[in-house]
Amino acid sequence: MYNEQREIIRKRESREYRVRSVIKKSCKLRLSVFRSAKHIYAQIIDDIGHKTLVAASSCDKEIKDVISPKEIANEVGKKLALLAKNKNIDVVVFDRGKYKFHGRIAALALGARDGGLKF
Repeated sequence: MYNEQREIIRKRESREYRVRSVIKKSCKLRLSVFRSAKHIYAQIIDDIGHKTLVAASSCDKEIKDVISPKEIANEVGKKLALLAKNKNIDVVVFDRGKYKFHGRIAALALGARDGGLKF
């Protein structure tokens, strides 16, 4: 049991390192995602200026009405894209972090693409 948990943690850390090493080489803005058991958070970060430019999460009141977790993630992506458009942000790099690109993470990316972000 202990070795299995250790292996899962090792895979997650190596995935995060692999994803971030590729993203850091590009000088574009980064769309970072954090997923908890209940909520999903997304933000667009300027790594050069060390600032968060735009943020959206499932804790927002407009998004809480949706029932399905994937639909919630999709709405968060659309809201983030709308806020980014207001700040003239069109192109970002998608940083999925330590998460696999499926389920809620993929739904958030699809919502951001539908909202007009390019990555």
